[in-house]
Amino acid sequence: MNTETADIKAIEQVVAAVERAQRAKDAEGFLALFHPDALWTTAHGKVLIGFEAIAEFTRAVLPHASWDGEVTYEAVHTQFLRPDVAAVKVRQVHHSAEGDTEGAPLYVMTKQENGTWLLHACQNTEVRVD
Repeated sequence: MNTETADIKAIEQVVAAVERAQRAKDAEGFLALFHPDALWTTAHGKVLIGFEAIAEFTRAVLPHASWDGEVTYEAVHTQFLRPDVAAVKVRQVHHSAEGDTEGAPLYVMTKQENGTWLLHACQNTEVRVD
């Protein structure tokens, strides 16, 4: 397996871990996926700069989030900006009795010296159907 293929698989595993953490409302599991200098913008436009801000928000909101149905995440496009930086377009679908709704997150991920990929600059965008 070439390096890029291995990296794409590793990135897809991070996206799958985001899905698992969200479904389980596991704040610590979610936070483990972030770079210490991360930037996160929520689907509603709240900008969180740095791990501590992301952690404070996540620990306050995720465990108490209420939604019906389940959410799925799929890495639909990965573009390497450098060998250690990737822009990852994610398809997020919330399946509920009222019907499906979508999000279109963009994760900029960085590869660490130990080979792991972490979320570094992310925008979680709600998709509105008109």
